[in-house]
Amino acid sequence: MKNIFTAAAALSLLALASSANAFCGFYVAKADTDLFNSSSKVALVRDGERTVITMANDYQGDPTEFAMVIPVPTLISKDQVHISDPALLEHLDAYTAPRLVEYFDDNPCDRRLYETMQRVNSPAPNIKSESRGDKALGVTIEEQFSVGEYDILILSATESNGLQIWLDQNGYKVPEGAEKTLGSYIKQDMKFFVAKVNLEEKAKQGGEMLRPIAVAYESPKFMLPIRLGTVNANGDQDLFVYALTRKGKVETTNYRTVKIPSDKELPIFIKDDFGDFYKDMYSTTAEREGGHGVFMEYAWDMNWCDPCAADPLSRDELQELGVFWMDEAINDPSIMPRRPAPSGAQDVFVTRLHVRYDAESFPEDLKFKTTGDKSNFQGRYILRHAYDGEMECEAATEYKQSVNDRKDEEVKTLANLTGWSTGDIRTRIEESGKGGYFEVSEPALDVKWWKKIWPGE
Repeated sequence: MKNIFTAAAALSLLALASSANAFCGFYVAKADTDLFNSSSKVALVRDGERTVITMANDYQGDPTEFAMVIPVPTLISKDQVHISDPALLEHLDAYTAPRLVEYFDDNPCDRRLYETMQRVNSPAPNIKSESRGDKALGVTIEEQFSVGEYDILILSATESNGLQIWLDQNGYKVPEGAEKTLGSYIKQDMKFFVAKVNLEEKAKQGGEMLRPIAVAYESPKFMLPIRLGTVNANGDQDLFVYALTRKGKVETTNYRTVKIPSDKELPIFIKDDFGDFYKDMYSTTAEREGGHGVFMEYAWDMNWCDPCAADPLSRDELQELGVFWMDEAINDPSIMPRRPAPSGAQDVFVTRLHVRYDAESFPEDLKFKTTGDKSNFQGRYILRHAYDGEMECEAATEYKQSVNDRKDEEVKTLANLTGWSTGDIRTRIEESGKGGYFEVSEPALDVKWWKKIWPGE
């Protein structure tokens, strides 16, 4: 058995396991979670004190070596646990991912079109029964049940060292350093959701990936316990939180929530290197925040999107994720219907937050609040293609110079966002053969007639 702890669903102690304006552009690429190696996805549905959390387990390997321990704020019974479809979080990820879009300049010699363009484009088996030994360690099995391919225990504990001993005795190889973190959760009177894979049920389900676990509960605490995932994690962890509310954006209260840089114009070659750009841009931005930032990558009314990296989630998909108030909105005459959508989604606002964390940079769990702010925001990056047709007019020279100036600004912007050198960027522009500069002849100097007589004067 391996004694390796990583972040599973960005909450888990793994034991036995290794505002943007509308625009007319073309969506061409997205920065989804696949760009990041050690990443976890969590969907949080929250309204009042009701929460539904869906945790995607990114564990791949022998299912006999998978288990997880998740602190939860209250006792959980079997009917509060649901095994979900992995495609739901994949769809939510695609819908909210930062995106790359393209504009194409019109012919500057059609002055009316050119001026318009300038205005628009500006910037249960194997589970031991409770014993006298468990009580001696201060550990109580509050609930015990199986759901789908998981055997689940709900534990309470009075002593962190007792819980650590119990986990070790029951096959959960807890690493050094976990006792202090476990103790902090015990002091908060939190319970522990423990899941192992039921091999017989897993065989019936088929497939290699473990399905997400969804848990519904009521608690005034609106938080994610991420510290257990840092106890023995191998490097930084990337956590993506998709918070669904009916009141508006979700932000963290104990860490600074920062909007990711957006609406930046970049050189054309980024179309083929968007993944590398976004990873380096995110790393540079996180470093400038001192490693403590929680970054908002998307915030939008789920009735629509502009542009759409994926269709909005359907009513059935939202219900599967735990959005429980849609029928209330339909039946409440005081709630006016808003912009209709093909998906039929009603009164759902999604916030995508991205956190890169370790034990040192994030010593506290994430605590959230719903702000009520429904202004839209998205991480959006822009490619503007210069007009490359015939240009026979006086405006062409002015246009070409403006494009060259624009490209200079794109180089500076890209260097600032990523830390790449301007020299390397210009080399990559040249090597790509895309987005080069116009040749603009210098205007003829108005030489006074007397200078021709006495050129040395």
